[in-house]
Amino acid sequence: MEISKESLAELAQQIKDDLIGWRRYLHKHPELSFQEKHTSQFICDTLQTFDGLELSRPTETSVMAKLKGPRPGKTLAIRADIDALPIHEENDCDFVSENPGVMHACGHDGHTAILLGTAKILSSLKDQLQGEIRFLFQHAEEQAPGGAQQMVDAGVMEGVDRVIGLHLHSPLEVGNLNIKAGPTHAASDEFSITVIGVGGHAAQPHDAIDSLAIAAQVVTNLQHIVSRNTDPLENLVLSVTKIMGGSAFNVIPGSVELAGTVRSFNPEVRKHVPGMMERVVKGITEAHGGTYEFSYKHGHDPVINDQATAELVKETLIEAFGQEAVQPMIPTMGGEDFSAFQAKAPGTYFWVGAGNVSKGIVHPHHHPRFAIDEDSLVIGVQAFLHLAFKLVK
Repeated sequence: MEISKESLAELAQQIKDDLIGWRRYLHKHPELSFQEKHTSQFICDTLQTFDGLELSRPTETSVMAKLKGPRPGKTLAIRADIDALPIHEENDCDFVSENPGVMHACGHDGHTAILLGTAKILSSLKDQLQGEIRFLFQHAEEQAPGGAQQMVDAGVMEGVDRVIGLHLHSPLEVGNLNIKAGPTHAASDEFSITVIGVGGHAAQPHDAIDSLAIAAQVVTNLQHIVSRNTDPLENLVLSVTKIMGGSAFNVIPGSVELAGTVRSFNPEVRKHVPGMMERVVKGITEAHGGTYEFSYKHGHDPVINDQATAELVKETLIEAFGQEAVQPMIPTMGGEDFSAFQAKAPGTYFWVGAGNVSKGIVHPHHHPRFAIDEDSLVIGVQAFLHLAFKLVK
């Protein structure tokens, strides 16, 4: 058949029932990061029903499928993440999660269905393909150290010329797509702090070193790193998200634990943050007679879309969906380990609208009532199909 905008749209529409069925099955049976044994087996079993795919398991819970066309061309990797989140679902639907406390609350069930649908259609069009398509079903996007780097270490990016990925985005109305060159997702780092004092009776604070009072000052003063120690034109978030200490109303605790995250784009800013943090923690704790323990762990690098690839992806999406549907992406301070693939080949990541106010599909990602408009699945497949033929030339 002729490869045209209309024919690819028709092919994507023809498998809509499959897309919805796969997505709902996965939604009903979610698995956490590094535990996606049933999910990855379902993916393998489904891929085996398509023709011409070479399947492998780069890690225990990830899957890669290769599809080679009869004519020479470039190698394109297309990635979908497959893991769920530790959230108890509050939706009321026929395919609600059967695993208590585990939910596909970020759209990864949809991403998996989209890539399965893309593989199904492209395998049927194998004779018209150039080069090679690699379908990467990645485990553990939601939990550090992340599955992307493990797949890269297993060699899935060897010989890849370009890599692309998408994310269903509930704040964006279905039918719209967002993309931009440059930074799109921030580096995501973690820290932990233990403020150590001397415990005592709450009625005799002068005989103790109040770790809770010290910790409160640490939390407050850490915010000065963003507001007073960093150029206002730089993007930096420092959030203390955990504070644990104390066991009774009349006991001053001997120690308090703090933890949180730092998000940034600029490598120089990222490099200096740990030192600035420890200086604040050290100064405050020592000023009040306490001590501390400080740990800082670098997480995923920022996602930075390759300029040339992003422009080509944008042009292709406009050809497929029209100028009005394709708008610039607003960078987010959220993290995404797609950056590990971009470190090995020029790559671009884009958003596909999955919200629908008229249907009540309005809840944000990681919310217990998160949902997607399933029309977005067809759009995601269309996007990948167009890009598969464009980016291997």
